Amino acid sequence: MVPYKILDAYALMAFFEDEPGANFVRGLLVEAESGNIKLAMTVVNLGEIWYSIARAVSAAQADVFIQEIRGMSIEIVDAHWPLTHQAAIYKSKGGISYADCFAAALARLRDAELVTGDPEFKKLGDEITMVWKHGNG
Repeated sequence: MVPYKILDAYALMAFFEDEPGANFVRGLLVEAESGNIKLAMTVVNLGEIWYSIARAVSAAQADVFIQEIRGMSIEIVDAHWPLTHQAAIYKSKGGISYADCFAAALARLRDAELVTGDPEFKKLGDEITMVWKHGNG
């Protein structure tokens, strides 16, 4: 069975902006392309990437980035009830953005590692497994 890794918006934004962790994410994308791992992210986190780029640059540029992501070996998972319910459980505990709760929920439901450099997720360290990008640039 091919292992899953879940990407949050932070991971892909680091990749696109060539920030610390970009090489780590690049390596995961290569592994996914070759079929060694499966990558997934929620449509909610994809929306988070879109609005971040639209705010910083433009809606047109955000559309370009989303098309590029959709061409990668990343499964985009819709927000069905089991995923939304788990995200809501995490959000009810406080201290984590709702979008980030979706990434964590997908990691839990898929029994997968969450790829992130966002320290906000440390609050869920006893519930999900994380791969931290910081220092792996």
